[in-house]
Amino acid sequence: MTEFTLNAEVRSDLGKGASRRLRRNANLVPAIIYGGDKEPQSISLQFRDVTKLVESDAAFSSVIELNVAGSVEKVTIKAMQRHPAKNFVMHIDFLRSN
Repeated sequence: MTEFTLNAEVRSDLGKGASRRLRRNANLVPAIIYGGDKEPQSISLQFRDVTKLVESDAAFSSVIELNVAGSVEKVTIKAMQRHPAKNFVMHIDFLRSN
């Protein structure tokens, strides 16, 4: 079984404009973690890490470990949006695993 681990940063800037700035200026992918008993948490991931993750088909059905500000969240990919023409990842929704 393949292990997937990603490092993430907590995002305080929310909204469409903030997400566009992340993608354009910082080369980051906006994402959100939701589900379970905790509140939804907005995060950002490195573009190169996300690109490497989605190259593997197993990533879409595996549990992924996200290192968010020192704590580890076990998640699965619930939804992913790609650019319609350029085929790069624009946003990812993660669902917490129990």
